[in-house]
Amino acid sequence: MAKVLILSGAGISAESGIKTFRDSDGLWEEHDVGVVCNYDSMQKHKTITVEFYDKRRAELEFKEPNYAHKVVANLKKRYKKDIAVITQNVDNLFEKAGLGYDEVIHLHGFLSELRCQNYDCSLIFDIGYKSQKEFNGGLCPKCHTKLRPNIVFFGEQAPMYEELNRHIQDCSLFVVIGTSGNVIGVNTMAQFATRSILNNYEPSSAINDAYFSKVLYKKATEAIDEIEQEIESFLNCE
Repeated sequence: MAKVLILSGAGISAESGIKTFRDSDGLWEEHDVGVVCNYDSMQKHKTITVEFYDKRRAELEFKEPNYAHKVVANLKKRYKKDIAVITQNVDNLFEKAGLGYDEVIHLHGFLSELRCQNYDCSLIFDIGYKSQKEFNGGLCPKCHTKLRPNIVFFGEQAPMYEELNRHIQDCSLFVVIGTSGNVIGVNTMAQFATRSILNNYEPSSAINDAYFSKVLYKKATEAIDEIEQEIESFLNCE
């Protein structure tokens, strides 16, 4: 397992112009979570839900990775086996920064993908920035069942959390960048690691920064050089 675990949240992509759900002008103010982000959204509110993710996908085409994405990507390339990159984000900005699909673990799904709703099939299709309907009329090419965004909705199982748990138990340096801590309990995770770094733009009521060895309250693009130095120093001393 990797010695360093980098866990990122919405804060790292906010500087690339991707709205977060929890900001004062974020997506939750514009849309009802129970309508577009819930486990039954595709059954009860299919049209609105599909339109919501179609719009997010189309917007993503024109978003570019920022300096923080690029530094993390370069670190992963240099220390491939020693660093695990795990994100709560469904965007592809780490991939745009140069990481391969297998070099980033997306905990909550991937916006550019659709998944077959037939559990016996469950094939996943990368459709880029197309709308759901533009891809085979929104039907699975293999079994012709309706497709859905490959996103983990609230109330659904998140299979990749097993990977997160596996990595956190073995990592020595835990780095958190841009997450409120409301979804993932980073307080507990920080206590598994020998050393830990927290980088958020501002304090969060869900995170006790006393559990972290180093705390950087600033934008990710402003903190990332110091984080990079800490990671390199840590790995070179191992």
